[in-house]
Amino acid sequence: MSANAVPLIGVSACRQQVGKNASHTVGDKYVEAAGFAGTPLILPARDVASDPRALLAILDGIVFTGSPSNVEPHHYNGAASAEGTRHDPARDRLTLPLLQAAIAAGVPVLCICRGFQELNVALGGSLHQRVQDLPGYLDHREPEDAPLEVQYGPRHPVRIEAGGMFERLGLAEQFEVNSLHSQGIDRLAPGLRVEAKAPDGLIEAVSLRDAPGFVLGVQWHPEWRFAENPVSLRLFQAFREACIAHAARQGSRQEAV
Repeated sequence: MSANAVPLIGVSACRQQVGKNASHTVGDKYVEAAGFAGTPLILPARDVASDPRALLAILDGIVFTGSPSNVEPHHYNGAASAEGTRHDPARDRLTLPLLQAAIAAGVPVLCICRGFQELNVALGGSLHQRVQDLPGYLDHREPEDAPLEVQYGPRHPVRIEAGGMFERLGLAEQFEVNSLHSQGIDRLAPGLRVEAKAPDGLIEAVSLRDAPGFVLGVQWHPEWRFAENPVSLRLFQAFREACIAHAARQGSRQEAV
C-alpha cells in the first residue's frame, strides 16, 4: 500500500437469521460512517473465525459496531443471561480476539455500543447485563415503538473526565447523547481510562492508556447522522486522522522493504 492510499476500514458484522438463511449483517449507518474514514470492508462473523493477523495485514482501522445481541457472559465469568437474551457466538469469535490483536498492533479501533462492551470484555472487564434493573441507574433503553428519529435522539447528558482524549479533542465538558442499550460496563478492564459518564455514574466512553494506536469506545451511537452532530463528527474526524496516519506508516514500511 502506498503512503497516499485510501485507508481500508474493517466493519464488524453480526451473524443473524434473515428468513430461512443465516446471514452476515451490519447496519448501513455504520458502513457509511466508516466510509468517512476510508473504504469500508465488512468483516463476516464466520463459524471459524478469520485470522486476526491476516485481517490486520490489510486493515488501517476497524469500527466495532452495535448489535441487537450481547456478548455471551461466559467471556467475563458472568451469570447466565436472562431468558430471551440475544447472543451471537460467531461474532464473539470474530471481535474479541480481533480487538486484542488490533490494539497490540496499533491499528486504530472505534468501538460503538456492543463494540464498546466488547472492548471492555476483551481487555478483562465485566458487564452489567440489565442496567435498568439496578438500583440507582437510569433506564438506558430506547422506546421500542418510537420512530428512529426519537430512538436516536438525545436522551441524557454525559460529562467528560479531565485530562483525557475527549479533552484533547476539544469536546465540551458536557454534551447530550442518545441511549439504546440495556448492558453496560460493570468492572472496568485494566488499562482502560474513563472518558465520560452518564448522570447515574454509568461509564459511557473509554480510551486506553499507553495504547500504541487510537483506541476509543463509546456506549452511545455517534454513527447516527454523524455529520449533523459536532461531537460525533469530531470523533469520526479523530478516527479518520488515525487511520490515515496508520495507512501512511504501513506504506512507508512496505516501501522500505
